[in-house]
Amino acid sequence: MSPDLRELYQETILDHSKRPRNFHEIVDVRLADGTIADVAFVGQGCAISKASASLMTDAVKGKSKAQAHELFEKFRKMVTGRPGDPVDTGSLGKLAVLSGVCEFPVRVKCASLAWHTLEAAIQAKKEIVSLE
Repeated sequence: MSPDLRELYQETILDHSKRPRNFHEIVDVRLADGTIADVAFVGQGCAISKASASLMTDAVKGKSKAQAHELFEKFRKMVTGRPGDPVDTGSLGKLAVLSGVCEFPVRVKCASLAWHTLEAAIQAKKEIVSLE
């Protein structure tokens, strides 16, 4: 594994991949008064996709739909940005560990799928989420 790739798979990403948080069945994102009361995921995927979903569920619980959307936009900008672009660690918190994804364009979809799914769930869209 190259040194750059080792940096991508740092301890936090591997931890969330091996022991994902909020990994259980849920019918949908549960909202209470416009706030995300509960969110969970179930699925198989690479370490990046599972870690991203796990970190995302922790990050959006208790947030309003607008706050979750704003976080999604900041996350999307981070993973699709250029290597070396500044990362807003203050507002992204632990999500910033995925900033290295921008150096591996093939991994952007892995990191983004859960976020696109969350956006669709919040907007109550019924179609299947695809990044193809």
